[in-house]
Amino acid sequence: MNLPVLASTLALTGVMVMPTTGHAQTPGVTHTSVKDVNELFAKPGGGTVNDTQHYKVMVSARTKGGEAEQHALDTDIFYIVEGSATFVTGGTILGAHETAPNETRGTGLEGGVEQTLSAGDVVTIDAGVPHWFKAVDGRVRYFVVKVKR
Repeated sequence: MNLPVLASTLALTGVMVMPTTGHAQTPGVTHTSVKDVNELFAKPGGGTVNDTQHYKVMVSARTKGGEAEQHALDTDIFYIVEGSATFVTGGTILGAHETAPNETRGTGLEGGVEQTLSAGDVVTIDAGVPHWFKAVDGRVRYFVVKVKR
């Protein structure tokens, strides 16, 4: 894992990353140990590292493609830790249906731009842009920073 890139990405979104020794933390700072992060990665689909009013930090692991998504209010930032995947952005969601207020999902995307995401890549998806993990080469693990509006 390229920690300087991850730290920079998280810092840009307002997440403070700083080492701790397991003692009480400074108010407004959250430290999650590598042990805890790895336990979250081991859960099916991953888990939430931190969830606040302004952002949410998650880990995710995939072994296959998923549903297309579009978030009306939230920006997603992905940092790929391991593996690679075919990722599509833009276009039109096929079979679009609302799963929650301001959240749309579907079976895939028609049109859009296809790209390969690999370990070390960072991708930012602005609110309102459809996106889709179309396929995964083996397994991909990544951090998600969801910036809330």
